[in-house]
Amino acid sequence: MKLIITPDAASATHVAAHLLADTIRQRPDAVLGLATGRTMEGVYAALADIHRAEALSFSGIASFNLDEYVGLPPSDPRSYRHYMQTHLFDHVDADERHIHVPNGIAADLKTECAAYEAAIRTHGGISLQLLGIGDTGHIGFNEPPSPFDTRTRVVELDAATRQQNAEMFGGDPDAVPSEAITMGVGTILDAKRLLMVATGPAKADIVAAALEGPITPDVSASAIRLHGDVVVVLDEASAGALSPETRALANAG
Repeated sequence: MKLIITPDAASATHVAAHLLADTIRQRPDAVLGLATGRTMEGVYAALADIHRAEALSFSGIASFNLDEYVGLPPSDPRSYRHYMQTHLFDHVDADERHIHVPNGIAADLKTECAAYEAAIRTHGGISLQLLGIGDTGHIGFNEPPSPFDTRTRVVELDAATRQQNAEMFGGDPDAVPSEAITMGVGTILDAKRLLMVATGPAKADIVAAALEGPITPDVSASAIRLHGDVVVVLDEASAGALSPETRALANAG
């Protein structure tokens, strides 16, 4: 695992954006696994800036998002498909035909999940998977406990997750959908490279649990330590609970 600790959140999101940009430069037909959330807004803003300043083309890439709420159509401003359009795809030259987000209003959700897995395989797998970390320690919406061999599926959202995401739903956690489609932990671990980004003091304890605690389905983010090519980008605030031994990884280059 490579650990990068930056002075502040802006620096962390810029580092992550440049790592994504490097992947696209090295492989213009890369398959990117994408995430959502407040931290990712900064990552995508920085990535759009790179696109404009350096003529970085997204036209050859394919993308697969980690998750989507069940019951929200793509046009709903609270859906993750709408989030991606607003924060990234409206600002770069990505091909709409190659953008993939789970369909939360599919008539048959089980079939939708299987088709999503099949589409990832058809594209040759994910080159780089971008990840955040939720308050329950989840990656994607893999709430505890999530076995490490899980594939794309429908999950019930934890009360803490619905509280965390309530801002987009008028501050009411009960208005947050109770279910979502998510890539499984096994699906995520199949990616060739993982890039986790976390910022802010509220993430410090769960980041430490994921990076230093037991590798357990009760903290699905801990599974990244089983992967052979992982980069974790933190700001000082989110790294605040890490031990000196773990922080030393950041100084090891």
